[in-house]
Parts: sequence; C-alpha cells; structure tokens
Amino acid sequence: MRRRSALVSTGLSAALLVSLAACVPSGTTAEGDCTPAGSASAAVRVDGAFGSTPAIDFDAPLTAEATQRTVLEEGEGQAAVDGDTITFEYSLYNGESGDEIETTGFGGATPASFTIDTEAEQFAGISKALTCSTPGTRLTIVVPPVDGFGEEGVPALELSGSESLVFVIDVLEVQSPPEPVTPSEWTEGVPEVDLGVTPPVVTLPEGGAPDELVLAVLEQGDGDVVSDDATVLVDYQGTSWQTGEIFDQSFGASPATFPVTGVIQGFAAGLIGQQVGTTLLVSIPADLAYGPDPEAHPLGGQDLLFLVTIIDIVE
Repeated sequence: MRRRSALVSTGLSAALLVSLAACVPSGTTAEGDCTPAGSASAAVRVDGAFGSTPAIDFDAPLTAEATQRTVLEEGEGQAAVDGDTITFEYSLYNGESGDEIETTGFGGATPASFTIDTEAEQFAGISKALTCSTPGTRLTIVVPPVDGFGEEGVPALELSGSESLVFVIDVLEVQSPPEPVTPSEWTEGVPEVDLGVTPPVVTLPEGGAPDELVLAVLEQGDGDVVSDDATVLVDYQGTSWQTGEIFDQSFGASPATFPVTGVIQGFAAGLIGQQVGTTLLVSIPADLAYGPDPEAHPLGGQDLLFLVTIIDIVE
C-alpha cells in the first residue's frame, strides 16, 4: 500500500514493499518446504550475535538462480508457516554493487513486519526465506530478481530489475493470523453522519463506544462483493472514540487502495461481504484494532470508528 495510513501495521519501507499482507489463512509447512542454503547465501560473511547490528561483507556481484537462505543462529519456538506475520530486524544490500540499501537499525523502536504469502507474485523470495524460521533465528538471504521485483526493480531504491537482494535478518516474533470475526448489526446509538459535505462529518453519540464489533450500512451498494482476498479502492475516515478526533482519512484527498489482508482485523471484517458502492460505519474495539496497550502503538487502547465508502475492487 503506497499510501501510508493508520490502517496498516509497521512494515518495510514503502519503496521496498508495495503492500503488506496480514490475516490470510494459515497453512502448514513441512520440513522439506524450507528454502535451502546455497553457495550465494553461504558467501555472505556476518559478524555479530543475534540482536546486535551485524557487520556484513560479501564479494559483489552476488546472485543466485533461486532464493537461498543460510541459518546463522537457530532460534526456538513456533516455526513460521504460510499466513504467519513475522516481526524482524534486517539489513538489506544490493547484491550487484555490494552497497547497503537500508536497515532497521537493530534494537531500535521500529522493527519491520511481513506476512508470509508464498503464492504472491511480487517479492516471493522473502516469503520463501522466512518460512520455517523461528524467533531468535538469524538468517542470510539472497533473493534473485525473479523472486523480488522482477524486471521493474525499485527505482526509488536505485535497484534495477537485474540486481539481487542480500538480507541479514533477525526474526523477533512469529504470529499466527487471528480467528475470523464478523461484525454484528449496529442498530442503537449509531452516530449521525452528514455525507453532504466534504469531508463528511460524523457526530459521536454520548455513551461511548460499543463493546463489540458492530456495523451499520448507511448507503447500500449494488456492485461486486468484497472477498477476503480482494484489493479495494475506498474512501475512509477514522475517529477515536476516546479522543473524538479524526486520526486519519482519505475523504477530500485521494482514495486509498489496499488489500483487505493488509489492514487491521476489525476494518477488514467490516469490508468483507460488502458490495461496491456501499457506505458504512464500523466500530472497532481496541482488541480488534491496535490492541489494549497504549505504549505499543499511538492508537493502542483506543476504540475506533470508521466511515467507509467502497469505491471499487481492484483487479
């Protein structure tokens, strides 16, 4: 998702990943499905222990015909499978030039997150390499263009379509996707909404947020139905029940495009099953948004209200 919003969780840089995936159905991974090591990934020399900033050296140019992963330190616990979300630190290098592209800094406040989707057409290499990894694992990964960004490369990172990616990754956490949820019909205490102005005005009622995930359809569309793996074009406005303030919106600017799998759980639940053209309100309790901890995210501990117009489903 190129347009950053409060809907998505922390991820790799916007230039590096076009969109994030989250909450796709979890699969199973057999031992034979783990991406093997190879001469390219083994050629990356790394000094430093897990959790510390690595000193990285390799002889450029470095590439491989298929993604390779070498385990430098083996972690413990849940091994990542398709659909799991991985939180990790990384340093990324251009395999052709040997130059560093970017790093999370290791030990900083904002590690990266990525959801494994081995069937994704773009950036499949990172999904392949993170599969089977456990928390506490340090990896070197070499991703060829065919498993990265293909012929287009990433001009914003000065990465051409013929250059490989070289990663050193520390896996911090493996999270399985949450169980699906379905909003209840919202019939009492629904906020007043003025759709005749831009941006729309939502007036919160007294009494605070509903205790559960609830949804009210304001205008019913008649277009295609949003599936759980769709990419949608929407206008939206997000308001915190606790502060009464709008924290994010696209109304009055540009509609946002993102995969349903790439947004917070309660927001995704409000979209799935709705028709294009629908305008709705969905109230999301904190545990289906950014969790109950105010220290974990700027919107942590807050119940959220979204006004959403589903404009289209993007092919």
